[in-house]
Amino acid sequence: MTMEYLLHILILIGIYVTLSVSLNLIAGYTGLLSIAHAAFYGVGAYVVALMALNWHTPWWANIVCAVVLSALLAALVGVPSLRIRDDYFVIATFALQVITFSILNNWVSFTGGPMGLPGIPQPVIFGWKVSSHWGFLLLAGFFCVLTLWISHRLVWSPFGRVLKAVREDEVFAQAAGKNVAAYKVLVFVIGAGMAAAAGAMYAYYITFIDPTSFTVMESIFILSIVIIGGAGSLRGPVVGAVVLVALPELLRFIGLPSSVAANVRQILYGGLLVAFMMWRPQGLLGEYAFEKGSADG
Repeated sequence: MTMEYLLHILILIGIYVTLSVSLNLIAGYTGLLSIAHAAFYGVGAYVVALMALNWHTPWWANIVCAVVLSALLAALVGVPSLRIRDDYFVIATFALQVITFSILNNWVSFTGGPMGLPGIPQPVIFGWKVSSHWGFLLLAGFFCVLTLWISHRLVWSPFGRVLKAVREDEVFAQAAGKNVAAYKVLVFVIGAGMAAAAGAMYAYYITFIDPTSFTVMESIFILSIVIIGGAGSLRGPVVGAVVLVALPELLRFIGLPSSVAANVRQILYGGLLVAFMMWRPQGLLGEYAFEKGSADG
């Protein structure tokens, strides 16, 4: 039982590493503070769940469709909203998050509404049904490595250098002849697709999803991982995911009632976020401080 619990925590860390690394491309490297990442996470989870339950399609087809649909949603929203900057962009992504949650919660005939979608079948990969904790840990590890590899290739390419230029001085990047709007939309789409892959992994692992897993608070939690771990660093989100996923689990060993522990967990997240924004805005391993970006903007 102890080993299964440890593997469960490692799988959750893997899912949140994928989420935070993908958001780091948007927020850490491009300087776009998005509050809609849980929306793309939820779209990925629901697409996989609905396809697996209704059409019994293969796992790889479900994940590809989840990534593509989430990316299309990001493009649809990103084209108009990324023409605005700073606080206005935050408000636009907040609106997207609220609208997505409302659709998932109220379209009962399609999404199950508050009752969610139970009984999601577990994936079968080349004849191997992934049902054990070890199997899902390998799958989560694969997505983590793939996300980190893609992020590394993007960041250290000419594309990544343009993203950093947009982050530091958008007007200068535009004056240098770069199509800033196109780069911002593209990185927003890539991050959304990666978040959808994490949502697919979550749906397959838990076998039950409901809208409460994809709220505004979830988006803020993912953003907290990026900020505390360190924005603008590939290692930062990994460290942040380990700290913020594993640290609250220690509350279980103190013996606090579950209702009290949930409140303490939220206080812990909020306190850490405030402390880092005040005294170390670049996070544990980061290169970029959000207060610097907003001051320069």
